[in-house]
Amino acid sequence: MQSDLISILLGFIEGFALIISPCILPILPIVLASSLVSSKQRPLGIISGFTLTFALFAFFSRQLVQYTGIDVDAVRHLSYLILLLLGLTMISSYLSEKFGRLTQRLSQVGSAFPSVNNPQGGFYSGLFLGGLISIIWTPCAGPILAAVIVQTVIQKTTIISFFTLLAFALGAAVPMFIMAFYGRKLIDTFGFFKQKALLFRKILGVIIIASVGYMIYQEKGYSASFTIPETTVQLSTSLVDGLLIPYKAPAIEDIEAWINSPPLKINELKGKVVLIDFWTYSCINCVRTLPYLEDWYHKYRNKGLVIIGVHSPEFAFEKNLDNVRNAVKRDGILYPVALDNQFTTWRNYNNHYWPAHYLIDKQGEVVYQHFGEGLYDVTENNIRFLLGIDALPQEKQTATQSYSYLETPETYLGYARADRSLSPYLIHDKIAHYSFPEKLPLNAWALQGEWQVSEDKIIAGTSNASLKIHFKARKVFMVMSNPTGKPIRVQVLLNGKPLVNNQGKEVKNSSILVNRDSIYEVVNNKQFTSGLLQIITTEPGVEIYTFTFGN
Repeated sequence: MQSDLISILLGFIEGFALIISPCILPILPIVLASSLVSSKQRPLGIISGFTLTFALFAFFSRQLVQYTGIDVDAVRHLSYLILLLLGLTMISSYLSEKFGRLTQRLSQVGSAFPSVNNPQGGFYSGLFLGGLISIIWTPCAGPILAAVIVQTVIQKTTIISFFTLLAFALGAAVPMFIMAFYGRKLIDTFGFFKQKALLFRKILGVIIIASVGYMIYQEKGYSASFTIPETTVQLSTSLVDGLLIPYKAPAIEDIEAWINSPPLKINELKGKVVLIDFWTYSCINCVRTLPYLEDWYHKYRNKGLVIIGVHSPEFAFEKNLDNVRNAVKRDGILYPVALDNQFTTWRNYNNHYWPAHYLIDKQGEVVYQHFGEGLYDVTENNIRFLLGIDALPQEKQTATQSYSYLETPETYLGYARADRSLSPYLIHDKIAHYSFPEKLPLNAWALQGEWQVSEDKIIAGTSNASLKIHFKARKVFMVMSNPTGKPIRVQVLLNGKPLVNNQGKEVKNSSILVNRDSIYEVVNNKQFTSGLLQIITTEPGVEIYTFTFGN
């Protein structure tokens, strides 16, 4: 997250820094001339054209890299080197001069379009002129523009690239706006910027080098992932992050079965503090919250706390009572679990997430909500406050999970939720033959052999059917099921070799025995790294739903 914010801030600074480009001199008269006309539409058109052209150029520069199958890691590492060189170029007057000579001739292109700068024109002529100015300015911006293009390329997600690019465009538009609307006043003061241009460029170069150093520092693992810190639970005289407007707790209803308890009703639990946990047993994020829930259950069940795990299935096999009962036993869950197979209770709470926690006070009102992992100290603090416990010693909570901004996201294999940009072309609901591509980009997956792709899973159609995924994480998990009634073994390869040293707890002799419908830990690396994981079936019938990742 810190690296993303730095990239976005850098984008704005670099966009604004274009004002000190030496190529401002041949362009300045054109922009300032627009401030002399009475129409406000023409300056606005110039700004819009300038910003839009820059945005399209930088965005498609990133898309070109993304969709050509180039190794993103290689691009990222090369990009760091380029950014460092660009920073040095900005600091060194000699290097800046050499760089400028390579593109200086292009700055003269603007003189070939004198008719465009018609001061009587309106928005659309200004739009064209702004685009033309950006094209002229692009090579003259030199390392400044190159730096932001590289930054958009190395971003992991399109959304972060978009915000980096947007910040850059806004930064570039600010001086354009000022020049277009307040050109007369700027003429008197522009000499200051001209005189200090070299200093500003050097400062920007130092910022870029420092930022690259920070991003490299993160990627090497010193802070590439962040861990839920060890915290001390603080007593509070009020709820922390409580709801501004509490509401009556919705009913728990249409439950197919209860585990560890007879049926419970919310209206019969008044006088108790109730924690509703929406979960599903093959969700790794849910599984990672279980130790905290079990700890709270043991500490506070005799003090008035009731925990209810509402099991709302993500996949069809999670509706099976025996599967859920086995998972509850395997995970050591002792508090009540309700099977919400029809999602009635889920909808009653208007829930959208696994896991999700709803804390209900003794009057039967929902007073606190939390979605996802983390903030366990806040949740426990609120439990204690609602229970009226104010004399317990402070207790430390130690983190069990860390996260990385570079980690491969959860990957769904069924055609309904598969990311088309990272998956093969999928034939729906019938067996088809697939082949591996020559190269697999980071976060992408591919199939080989006979597979049937269903809405929420893929099914091996024959033995030796194979699945590959190019991941970046410390741990890899798979959700698999086996409806054949007999155990099926799948082989596991990491980077083309048997998985031995970094095997997950379900892997034995570089293979997994799929004998239950559940989540399986496949890879457990000692450090955060990338790799090519391959799964090979020994018999048809294995169903694979998703990959999840962790640190």
